[in-house]
Amino acid sequence: MATVSGCNTSSGAGGDASPNKTASMVDPFGRRITYVRLSVTDRCDLRCRYCMAEDMVFLPKPEVLTLEEMLSLSDAFIARGVDRIRLTGGEPLVRKNILWLIRALGARVRDGRLREITLTTNGTQLPHMAHDLAAAGVRRINVSLDTRDRETFAEVTRRDRLDRVLAGVAAAKDAGITVKINMVALKGLNDHEIPDMLAWCADEGHDLTLIETMPMGSIDDAREDRYLPLSGVLPMLEERFSLIPSLHRTGGPARYWDVNGGASRLGLITPLTNNFCAGCNRVRVTCTGRIYMCLGQGDHVDLRAALRSEDWRGQLDALLDKAIGAKPEGHDFAVSSGRMTGTVDRHMSVTGG
Repeated sequence: MATVSGCNTSSGAGGDASPNKTASMVDPFGRRITYVRLSVTDRCDLRCRYCMAEDMVFLPKPEVLTLEEMLSLSDAFIARGVDRIRLTGGEPLVRKNILWLIRALGARVRDGRLREITLTTNGTQLPHMAHDLAAAGVRRINVSLDTRDRETFAEVTRRDRLDRVLAGVAAAKDAGITVKINMVALKGLNDHEIPDMLAWCADEGHDLTLIETMPMGSIDDAREDRYLPLSGVLPMLEERFSLIPSLHRTGGPARYWDVNGGASRLGLITPLTNNFCAGCNRVRVTCTGRIYMCLGQGDHVDLRAALRSEDWRGQLDALLDKAIGAKPEGHDFAVSSGRMTGTVDRHMSVTGG
């Protein structure tokens, strides 16, 4: 197998990692784990206020898994019944040689071992990468876009790159990739834009998912000042749009509505106002190899040492059993007396979106 990151593939993870199907992963609450969100980097070229501090300290390279190790880990998950893998970050498309990993996972889709390879991106790299992503097997992506107003975009992301993101969305559409826009709803900042964002998405054929901000990591602003419960947004949108509840699911936690007879879909991700943990089918793996069984809990299992060992297949299988066996029933995110509780220390960019 080709080496793209300086990994010795003659031993340890990174060799031929196509094990036969083994036992599926079922957690203590009977939920089958079929979806992995794999962060390929903690780095990002934006600094969204709800996600990162302005001055971030990023991980040194030796702590980050090589792309070969990420592929071996993906194959181990596939062997345990995972059929969807989403690449996240940080911004996954700033990872050097990331197309190598995407092409390899795309090959697993083509041979039937994997149902889907997707990614979540901020869109800045799409103008020059969208067609390569489509050729590699990516059929749909999520683009994080909280506003289409240039000044608000610069305030939220601390970068003036809206035109580049919009060009990236257009490039993805041109390449035949289905685009879903992810919009974090922020009170007093972009809440007034939600109806127009939904109208734009419907016109362009994109789905829109609204997301409640979550208490993750230390940031410069008080999250409560921008927290917008989505329970009040749906009635407001119904005044302008025809919204019909939909059974559509993508593997994630969003609940969907068909917009204006199916022109697009509206999704809501509501970790605070409508807990979705009962149907959780996913785990998240950081770019350092830590598997977090719940976005809103700190418990994790470190897979990196196993991946870099001689007996990596056996050790990894045992650690995955341990991790799934420790998956909690749900997160502790809540709002009480105007304050967010259940806060976790790590930033979203560490865990992966």
